[in-house]
Amino acid sequence: MPQSLWHVDDGRALFVGPLQRNDLHRHSVPVYLAGLYGSFRLRIDGAEWTTCRCAVVRAGTGYEFDMGGEPLAVVYLEPDVAGIDALAPLVGNAREMDGALVGARGETDLLRTLYEDRGSRHRVGPALRELTQFARARARRHIDARIAQAVRALQNAEYAATPVGELAASVGLSPSRFQHLFTQEVGVPFRRYRAWHRLRMAIKEVIEGGSYTEAAHAAGFADQAHFSREFRRTFGAPASRGLRPA
Repeated sequence: MPQSLWHVDDGRALFVGPLQRNDLHRHSVPVYLAGLYGSFRLRIDGAEWTTCRCAVVRAGTGYEFDMGGEPLAVVYLEPDVAGIDALAPLVGNAREMDGALVGARGETDLLRTLYEDRGSRHRVGPALRELTQFARARARRHIDARIAQAVRALQNAEYAATPVGELAASVGLSPSRFQHLFTQEVGVPFRRYRAWHRLRMAIKEVIEGGSYTEAAHAAGFADQAHFSREFRRTFGAPASRGLRPA
């Protein structure tokens, strides 16, 4: 079985690989989960366990899963690209469940091909755009343009540590109005979303060949231990389980 695959770009990210059980965790963006070869167990915010093949989980919603060692694909979609309704069409026979959509079938063929054929790694970025663009056309809404501008600024390492007041002013809002609108539009508070982008920067550094220590410093974490704690809080499992330096 191939090792885990990661890809991070400005608007999307992808993880595909074998996992066991990940504890309760919350993401700052909506995610699409797909069992590559079969169903998996999923629990939303401490409710009853359910079995599904695919699911979409809203930003800020807590969830845990048990893959039993089988591969899971997770697509992370940034809010300036589209919202959760752009991922919903990827889930077949969907039913709503406490902040998530779960289904017995969904889009897995493209993700399985990317996982199995490592010669296709150069296609991951275009494939992710293809996967989400057809669904994005059906999206009912897009976030406020000022918040989208702020999100794009955070994706630039040069502006990732910009104080909230300065970022709010750059889009013509007071700090209090900006933070209220940000939470309303994105689904999580600004500081939590900014922490997510710092983590994305560290993950990208690792998959491009950096050590955990180098990644932590490049992304602005105090040290490797700080990065490791944030990774576990965000993904419900230690970095060593699914993110290995090249």
